[in-house]
Formats: sequence, C-alpha cells, structure tokens
Amino acid sequence: MMYSGGMTLERRGVSYDAGRVLGINWRPSFDPQIVHGELKIIRDELHCNAARICGRDLDRLSIASRAALDLGLEVWLSPELWNKSQQKTLGYLERAAEAAETLRKAAPDQVVLCVASEATLFTRGIVPGRTVTQRLAYMFREFQTGKHVEPLRDFLQEAAATARARFHGPLTYASLIFEDVDWLLFDIVGVDHYRDARVKDRYVEMLEPLLAHEKPVVVTEFGMRTYGDADTSGALGFGVTDPRSLVLHQLPILGRLVRPHLKKGNHNRDERHQASEIVETLTILDAAGVNGAFVCTFVEQLSVFSDQPHYDLDTSSLSLVKTLNHGTGTTYPGMPWEPKASFRAVAEFYASRT
Repeated sequence: MMYSGGMTLERRGVSYDAGRVLGINWRPSFDPQIVHGELKIIRDELHCNAARICGRDLDRLSIASRAALDLGLEVWLSPELWNKSQQKTLGYLERAAEAAETLRKAAPDQVVLCVASEATLFTRGIVPGRTVTQRLAYMFREFQTGKHVEPLRDFLQEAAATARARFHGPLTYASLIFEDVDWLLFDIVGVDHYRDARVKDRYVEMLEPLLAHEKPVVVTEFGMRTYGDADTSGALGFGVTDPRSLVLHQLPILGRLVRPHLKKGNHNRDERHQASEIVETLTILDAAGVNGAFVCTFVEQLSVFSDQPHYDLDTSSLSLVKTLNHGTGTTYPGMPWEPKASFRAVAEFYASRT
C-alpha cells in the first residue's frame, strides 16, 4: 500500500447533475434559482470548495457553472454527450471547450475541463456495441485482449487536441480504473473509482499506478447507494430501480399509469450505511494522498423518496439528499429535497479538512 498519511484533500467536491442524458434526462427540472441555492448549500453547508458540473445541455452547464464560480467554487466542467459517435462527440466537445474558455476568462484559475467520462463505455466506436449494456458485456468478455486500448488512446488524443485549441485552462479525463490512458495528454489524472466488496481489499492499490504519474490525482466520481448491502449486492454501478418502469413513466399521457419502482428483492433502506461507506472511502483517499475527490452525487431528481419501500427510488440513489414527491423540505426552505445522513456525514468530514 502506498499511503502518504497526513495529507488533506485539496479539492473537496461533489458531483452536481445539471442534466445528464442517457435515454432520458436525469434532471427534468432545471430552475436557475434552485440551482444557485443548491450550489450555495454545497459551499456553505457541505463545505465543498469544488463542484463537478455534469450534463449534456451547454446552456444548463454554463448557467450552473457561472453560479458556482460566483460563489467561489472551483468548477470541473464535465460536458457529456453520451452514446454518440466519436465524430459527433468531438464536435460537441468543440462547442463545450469554447463555453469553458468563456467561463475561464471570467474566473481565471477556477475552471477545469473534463473532456469525457468513461469513454470506453459511453462513446461509440472504442469497443463494439451500440448501447452501454452491449459495450459493457464486450468488456467483460474481451478486456484481457487489450483491443480497446489503442482506439481509446486515439480518441483521447483527438479530444485533448480539440479542447486545447479552444480552452486554455487545465484538462482532465474521468477515466475508468481499468482504462489505459496516456496521462501526458492531461494536466490532472481523473478516475471514477467506486469501492464495493469486490475491490475493497485493493482499492488504494488500484490507484497506485495513477499516483506514480507525479500529477494531481482526483477521484472524479465515487459513492454509495442508500440500501444496506449496496456495497456487496453487485448492483452498485447501476442501482436497483426497475429501468423499464422509469422509462415508461416518462412517456406522455400513458406515463401517468406507470409508477416507477424498485426491482424485486429485499433492498432495505439504510442511510447510515451509505453515510459510513462514503466517509470511510473519503478517509482512505485522504490518507492515500489523492489531490481531491468528488462524491457522486448531490441530488437525483428521478429518484423520488417514498414511504412505501417498493416505490422508494431514493433507496437506489447515490445522492446525498432525498428528492420529495411533492412540495419542499423544511431543513432548507424552498428546496424540493431533504438532506440524508450522508449529507451530514460528508459535511462533517469536509469541515474537518478546511
């Protein structure tokens, strides 16, 4: 184990979804006033000094990023055009890099651009398959062949060149832990690294090759779902919400007849388990000497809380707050959610590192 104990996370962050889109928009409602209020809470109550702003729509990303920058947060702008061809993705990145440069000029030294997220899975053409599920299945079968390495490197080389031609701040990439990335292309090493039972005994060991690059290493995404055995169930990556019910619910008119629900099984809601797992991971990352970490995620609008366990989509969520079905909460008046135990635990941890 390559621990460098005693170091404090320089970047204490949370992921903020401004509207990730994979089949459906994960944030249907985007109210700039609520966005500003949430980011202020992230700064003042969660004690973050950085926010990873994720999503597809560039106007939304710019609005949320400006609000975060006005509050003094460092912005990790993460534009994500998922499940499209490399050509379309690079064209999108051109526009995103121009938007990022506008933000950087207004707030120098406060903007980091993430050129892509987990491209092997979320960008078409690196491995075979038109859907994420098909590409994931291919990776399980063919990972040892290394056939994905050269296509990924070619794509990231183009992505980095595209971004640098338009954005003059630091670049990173949110990699999968197993991706073989040429980190010479980037200023900061980024990795999405979840800690479930299959990797707990080697979680830091898996980071050691990245720490050896002598560049800042930031865990761009990690977290835990809100049920008792989320770290051992094998479903940490995709959750236990029934996806078909969620998609059908989004349909106009007919969607009213379908109530989203969890998959069959015993998924016991456990906020304390989520909180303890997240803080334990933060403690490990802090001791390992990483430069920063972004807890995934602040809010999931589609994961609505319910007192009825089968319909409590928040049980499946990674979020630090639970979305209410109607009205607003009481802890932070005007916000359509209530903080969970994980919110309070992360706030306490980050406050102790300021």
